[in-house]
Formats: sequence, C-alpha cells, structure tokens
Amino acid sequence: MKRNLLAGLVATLFASGAVAMEPFTVQDVRVEGIQRVEAGTVFSYLPIKVGDTMNDEKAAQVIKTLFATGFFKDVRIEVAGSVLIVVVEERPAIAQIDFVGLKEFDKDQLLKGLKEVGIAVSRTFDRATLEKAEQELKRQYLSRGRYAVTITTTITPLDRNRVAINFNVDEGETAKIKQINIVGVHALKEKDLLAALELRTPNWISWYTKSDQYSKQKLSADLETLRSYYLDRGFLEFNVESTQVSISPDKKDIYITISIVEGERYLVSSVKLAGDLTLPEEEFRKAVKVKPGDVFSREKLNESTKAIADKLGAQGYAFANVNAAPEIDKEKRQVAFTIFVDPGKRAYVRRINITGNTKTRDEVIRQEMRQMEAGWYDAERVVASRARIDKTDYFSEVNVETPPVPGTIDQVDVNVNVVEKSTGNISIGAGYSSAEKVILSGSISQSNIFGSGKFLSLQLNTGKLNRTVGINYTNPYFTVDGISQGFDVYYRTLNPTSLGYAFQSTSYGGGIRFGYPIGEKQTLNFGLAVDQTTIDITPITLATPIQYIQFQAQHGDSNVTVPATVSWTRDSRDSAILPTSGGTQKAGLEVAIPGADLTFYRATYQIQQYFRLSKDLILMLGGDLGYANGLQGQTLPFYKNFYAGGVGSVRGYDTASLGPVDPLYPDTRLGGTRKAVFNSEILMPFPGLDKAFRFGPFFDAGNVFTDNYTYADQGLRMSVGLTATWLSPLGPLKFSVGQPINEQSNDKLQKFQFQFGTTF
Repeated sequence: MKRNLLAGLVATLFASGAVAMEPFTVQDVRVEGIQRVEAGTVFSYLPIKVGDTMNDEKAAQVIKTLFATGFFKDVRIEVAGSVLIVVVEERPAIAQIDFVGLKEFDKDQLLKGLKEVGIAVSRTFDRATLEKAEQELKRQYLSRGRYAVTITTTITPLDRNRVAINFNVDEGETAKIKQINIVGVHALKEKDLLAALELRTPNWISWYTKSDQYSKQKLSADLETLRSYYLDRGFLEFNVESTQVSISPDKKDIYITISIVEGERYLVSSVKLAGDLTLPEEEFRKAVKVKPGDVFSREKLNESTKAIADKLGAQGYAFANVNAAPEIDKEKRQVAFTIFVDPGKRAYVRRINITGNTKTRDEVIRQEMRQMEAGWYDAERVVASRARIDKTDYFSEVNVETPPVPGTIDQVDVNVNVVEKSTGNISIGAGYSSAEKVILSGSISQSNIFGSGKFLSLQLNTGKLNRTVGINYTNPYFTVDGISQGFDVYYRTLNPTSLGYAFQSTSYGGGIRFGYPIGEKQTLNFGLAVDQTTIDITPITLATPIQYIQFQAQHGDSNVTVPATVSWTRDSRDSAILPTSGGTQKAGLEVAIPGADLTFYRATYQIQQYFRLSKDLILMLGGDLGYANGLQGQTLPFYKNFYAGGVGSVRGYDTASLGPVDPLYPDTRLGGTRKAVFNSEILMPFPGLDKAFRFGPFFDAGNVFTDNYTYADQGLRMSVGLTATWLSPLGPLKFSVGQPINEQSNDKLQKFQFQFGTTF
C-alpha cells in the first residue's frame, strides 16, 4: 500500500504548492501514536471528517489545530489511498515536581502558584511553560529581596512518556536596604519624612516586619505617603521627580534615592460654598474644617467634602456629589477653594435584602436595622444598622451595600450580606491568674439558640477564691420595642482566706431583669433577685476581726436579702474588643429591700473613655467609684464592702489589699464603704505584631475608705508601670509590671501581675 508522507514541519508550504496533494474524498480517518490522550479527544479537535474533501489547505488546518491543543510535540499526516492517517507524538506528562534548597517559601504554596501557570502533576509538560514558571519563581524571590537567587531546573525522563521536574534553588542572602536618601528636602526635616515611610534601613524589629526588604509595591506606596505628607502641610505643588534603586555588586545592599521638588507652602485665602445647598449654609459651614488663614491640608479638605456629603446622606440624598475646585495665586502663595454641592435627587429605600443567614432568622437581623424600607435613605442609619448587626456577634462578616435601583434616579436597595459563625460553645479549659492561681472552667452556651437571637448558658467556674455554677438566659427582644428580659440562677462560694480574709461565704439565689433602651447607645436596666448568704467565720485563733464576730452575733450565720437593682449604661465604643474611640459608662444602684434579714444600698459608677492621640496611640482614661451603707439603722454587711488593688484596679498592689486593716491582725484587709479608683493608659500596637497585641505605660491611683479611714488621712495609693494585652488564640492574656510610688509600710505589693484565660 502506497503512502504519501507530509511532515508537520513543512505544513506551511502546502498553500504555496511546494508539496502538492491531490485532492481526494476521505473514506476513513485513523489516529496513530497516542498513548495517554483518548482517540475521541483527538477526533473532537479534527476539522475534517469522513466524506470531506482533503486538500492542501485542510491538511495545514489539521496540523495547526492539533498543535494548538498543546498535547503533541509533533504531528504528521499520511495518506493511504482514501484513508487519512494522523500520526502524533505526545508531549510527556509531569509525574512529579520536587524542590531542593527551599527555605523562604512553603512548598505547597509554590506548587499552587506553579499550577496557575500550567505546571502541575499529571499535566502535559511544555518547555515554554516551564521557562515561564522559572521566571515567576525568580520574581517571587526578588519580591522578598533575594536578588542573588539562582534556579536550576532538571528534567528527568521516566517510563510511559513521563518526566520529573526538579527545581534546585540557591536562595542566596536577602538584600537589605542600606540607605534611603531624599534629595530636594529644604522646608521639612528628612528624618521626619523617613520615619513616615514603610521602607526603612534595618532596625531591631526588622527581622519580623521585613521593612528593610525592598519591593516595588512598597516604594510606590511610600511615594504616595510622601505626597500626602507634603500636601497635608501646604505644599500644593509638591512633585516626585524621580526614583533610583541600585544594588551593590554582591547583591546584598540596596540604595534608594528619591528626588523631590517641594514647591512653596500655600495658605488658604477663602472657602466658598456653591451649588444647591438644600440645607442652611451654616450647617455646611460647620462641616468645613479648612479655614481662611490656615495652611492648606488635603486631608482636611477631603474630610470637609466627606462631612458635607454625609450631611446630605443623612437627609436622604444618596447620590450627592461634593467637589472642591482650587484657585491658585502663585504670587501670593495662596489658594482659594469653592466647594460645589450637587445633592442630586432625594432617594428612598425600595427594599432591604438580607443574604448569607443560613441559620439566623431574618427577623433577628431586621430587628437591628435602623434604616426602614420605603423610608427616606439615611446614611447614618445605614451605618448604625451595620454596627448593630455586627455587635450581635452572630456573624464573622457583615457587609452593607446601597446600590441604586436600575431604571430609577431616586431609589436604592440596602443589601445586607452576612457570614454566619459558630455561636455555640462547649468548652473545658483552664486559666491562671496571679490572684486565683489555677482556675478550671467549663461552659455550655449558645448565644443564638436555633437562630432566634436568644442567649442561654450553663457556666461552671472553680478557682481558689471563687467557685460558681450558674444558668443565664437573655432574650434581647422580649418586646418588639427592644425591651430585653433575662434571668439568672447561681450558686457561689467565696473563700478569700488565702488573701488574709478570715471568713468564707456561700450564696445561692436567682433573679429576673429587664433592659429598656432609651437611645441607640443607652439602656436602663432593672432587676429583682433573692439571695441567701451563709457566713462561715474561722475560729478566733485564726485572727478573726472583731467586726466579723459582731456581725455574726447580731445577724446570725445565714441571711436572706432581696436586692433590687437599677442601672444606666452607655456604650459608644467603636469596637467591643479593641476600642480606639468612644467609651462606656455605667451607673448603678443596688438596694436590699427592707423587710428581709438585711437591708442596705450600694451605689457605683464606672467609666472608660478612649481617645485617639495619633494613628497608633490610644489614650484610655477610666474611673470606678462606689458608696455603700446600711439602711434602717443596720450596718453594711462586711462581705458587701468595696475592695481595691490588683489587675483591673490599682496595679502594683496585691489583689484587694488596699484600705483599712484590722488593728490586731494587720494581714486582714477589711475593705471599705467608699471606693475611688482612677486609671490611665497609653496603648499602642507592638511593632511588627498584629493589632491583637497592645501595650503601653499606665498610671493608677485608688483606695477604699471608711469613717475611720478617710481620704484626708490616707489619700490615694498610686503606681506607674507597663501593661500589655494580647487576644491570644487560647484566650485573653493581660499582664502588668507596676511600681508603687507612695506605698505605706503595711501595704501588700505585687509588682508583676497577670491573668490568662477567661473565668466565669
């Protein structure tokens, strides 16, 4: 049988007539040479079938099409009579991929990246793709400052037309930024500019931050930082002329030179408002932070336009445009601004769409919405709605979008998308505190029962001082108006003898409580409970204070109280976990109602306020005040006294150690009927660590007082030191190193204090 052989390499010559093919009608098509590729796959790509006429043009098309699949490294066409024979030689398959010398990257990450460019086990091997992968690997190393990296690739043929790829990597040393120069600095200080950049020369934390490793992306961000730095200080014509990055011959040191033109500093001559203001001009003037005579600041100008847009958004103008147009007077070095206001058409909300809530009921989310359907759009209410949904702590993500309704100019939808997270918890854990030593704790809780938004928990806590078993239930929407209802049942023992208190107590009881919202951030709480407390006073030989003995003689070992509580709380924090602004306040009054065994009252007030001093510095100021006394001629039960000292109070002093002591037994702290504690901290993130770790200096002052232990005589105990908080994966860790600065001879000191884990 005679065959005409046409090589694939000369397929392009068919059309020119260098190799002629007599046209014929194809009676059959055969494929030869395939090993791994299915014959059906080849036939599906062939642009010719039985019955078609074969000619030079069709032959070229067949070869080109099969080459384009990437499965074959050679394709030939043979003709035997009226039979078309396609002979192929498959590319080998990749059987394995190995790395040698890999330290900087994780192997699995690299394999994933190689797969994206076409190199993976079981895929067809292509040398062009491999070269592309080598360049991508090298680029990844260059982005990490490994400029001396060399990558050698070895291809090893295996049986069954397979290959093994081995990447031999010599990573070399990481190049460090040796020097950064900013040329053209006159009006400002170069050291201040360098401090604002992300790229830096090596320092003590560079091993973690990698700030001494050059990358093009970081440099671009730093150039924009420089631009913002100058524009916020009046240099309206600032410009970066050029940047030059060079590397030493040994590829270990990098030198960066940034050439800038500062220009002149401009003052603001005037700020005008124009356009359709819709509101009184004075309302907008209050939002303008740029004033005539001020040094120009782009940041303040942007804040002004945003504040005006927010005011319009709060009035329903969802599509408002606010832009500032400058008029520059170069001779006087002044700039005037006209802020053009275009409110657009007032919009209302067509529909609120909630998605992603696979477990939580729709109404649980809708009851937190402050923006209503069919109501005028209010940007502030939309933001408040998102914050309230987020604070439920039922979701890991909450995203809110307000797209315009297609085909309208005055309607928007509010799309709320949430990502559910686990709200149930069954745990057995352990903690440790410098006061209570080892604490074993466990809990079974569900803060979103069956997606209803209700909270139920069974808590167990065992520690050296406190042991508690309790059941808590809360329905945050007992009524549609947002009134909450809850109840608590508990059994608690207190054993503070290790701290010098010569008594033990056992309490059990329960109560009901209601919360009435009086604003977005304020709540009134009311509660009524019944409590029975049994006192066990140690023998007199163990240093029992006379006050304890007198109380037991007057009231007995066991007493019933009916405490009624009322409190006001306000929470304006921007975050319940790591706040940076806002604060919390709580004022409470507890009255043991007359008619039971004991009657007394306790008034308390706590406040914590956060202030952002800079991007990374947060100031916290706090206070804790208390006043208590007996009613109807009774004295305050000694176990209801206030105590101070330790973590959460005055650090540097032992837990609950401040205040009056028994004159006969100086190690026994009696507590007081009045308390005053003040705290201040400056918190900042630790360089190179995530925001979950914050530290800073603190100053504490506080004490407890009685009629015989007064503020005038004793004053406040004070301390200074360093504190740190870390929200670790195993639980919150708090520790402090405090130095008392006016301690007395009988004060108990504890300079290092910490608490690890959460207690119930």
